[in-house]
Amino acid sequence: MTNSGPSGAGQSLKPPAAAAGPRSRVTLQIIADRLAVSTATVSLALRGSPLVAEATRGRVQQMARDMGYSYNRSAASLRTDRTNILGVGFHDITNPYFAELLAAIEETTTAHGRSILLGTYGEDLERQDRVLTTLKEYRPDGMILCAAGGSTAETFAHLAAAGVPIVQLSREITPALDFVGSDDRHGTTLAMEHLIGLGHRRIAFICANERISTGRNRYRGYCEALARHGLTLDPALVYSGYGTRENGLKGMHAVLDAADPPTAAVCMNDLAAFGAMLGLRHRGREAGIDFSIIGCDDVQEAAQWYPALTTIRNFQDGMGRTSAEFLISRIADPDAPPRRHLLTPALVIRGTTTTPRG
Repeated sequence: MTNSGPSGAGQSLKPPAAAAGPRSRVTLQIIADRLAVSTATVSLALRGSPLVAEATRGRVQQMARDMGYSYNRSAASLRTDRTNILGVGFHDITNPYFAELLAAIEETTTAHGRSILLGTYGEDLERQDRVLTTLKEYRPDGMILCAAGGSTAETFAHLAAAGVPIVQLSREITPALDFVGSDDRHGTTLAMEHLIGLGHRRIAFICANERISTGRNRYRGYCEALARHGLTLDPALVYSGYGTRENGLKGMHAVLDAADPPTAAVCMNDLAAFGAMLGLRHRGREAGIDFSIIGCDDVQEAAQWYPALTTIRNFQDGMGRTSAEFLISRIADPDAPPRRHLLTPALVIRGTTTTPRG
């Protein structure tokens, strides 16, 4: 069919193959036709291949931008059985410790040509199950998971059954899966030895938690240090709960109300320590002067408080990088034996620890 108008005689109504309408999907062929090159050249240029001359790469990439070209990841994943997407499931992203872990994961995965898809679920097992199921539906090549409190090996069974490679990060659920974390027991041992060395004998533990491996291991280090130095474990000096600012504040009030109150406290994490420092101020006291506090994680905020927080550095940059590297290796070799990597923490002494008053 042709246009019989005076200025369009003999012209087809169908637009040229090289033109993409406003609702058309721009393809490699369309870009190739516009530039009079092969689709293989376009494909290589868009991937930044050195096999294509720099000037041609620039022309192709500029044309793709101008035309609004979008890479069809779904079609590519069907061809390769890889999405180059890694799922990341965290129970918490408001805690700066996990934000720092995530930043390290993303930096490493990007360097390996992967993207991440993040899901969060708090400490809620039902929500965790829904989030992980949704992540699985996006067909990630693998997942890095920090489980909600109370999770078990059965929690991840549906992922394992679907053949999804998994690396556990920070919290360990089962030895059957790869794990990257910190030697939490050793970290608390460092904290306790520091406080006992300063002369403290009544030391509280704020935000003990048996529902997570980090909580169990840190509390174990606390109990073992007391026993090693012949100090009594006083339940009145142990406050249980997840490591939050609110629980840290409540925990400090609770242990200060004990019949024989402590002169120092080890906190489950830095957030709990920040809350504990505020709890001290509610009582007209100050960390590093009237009382000693040690946190755990060494998030960036720890050095910015006044006084700056003495804490246990867990090297979350290294943890995040290693977890991503573990997952990429697991994807490449799904039948390899499970690996377990513990980073050795370090004590960072700042302004919140001192000798006991009086």
